[in-house]
Amino acid sequence: MLGCWGARVTDVVLVLTTVASPDLGEAMARALVEARLAACVNVLPPMTSVYRWKGAVERDTEYQLVIKTTRDRVPAIETRVRELHTYELPEFVVVPVVDGSAAYLQWVRET
Repeated sequence: MLGCWGARVTDVVLVLTTVASPDLGEAMARALVEARLAACVNVLPPMTSVYRWKGAVERDTEYQLVIKTTRDRVPAIETRVRELHTYELPEFVVVPVVDGSAAYLQWVRET
């Protein structure tokens, strides 16, 4: 499949979600990797999120998870994230990987 600028879109994707604590982030990361749903999950340092929720502007500290996987695993990851997540409406965004190191992308596929 061709993406923007004629680049070939791979079957590798990044899935993004945020959590309220680093402990939950690590638990979710471990669960996804152990279940072979993700090759790797990064739990990023704390960040400040400002967002509108139920009519009010909210501010919280959150931790971004970057989940490296393949497109065919996304439905199972979404199910597992919903099972483990504490938010009523967790972020779940899938970003296609347009290109990358052939060896790294193969590792994601195999892992």
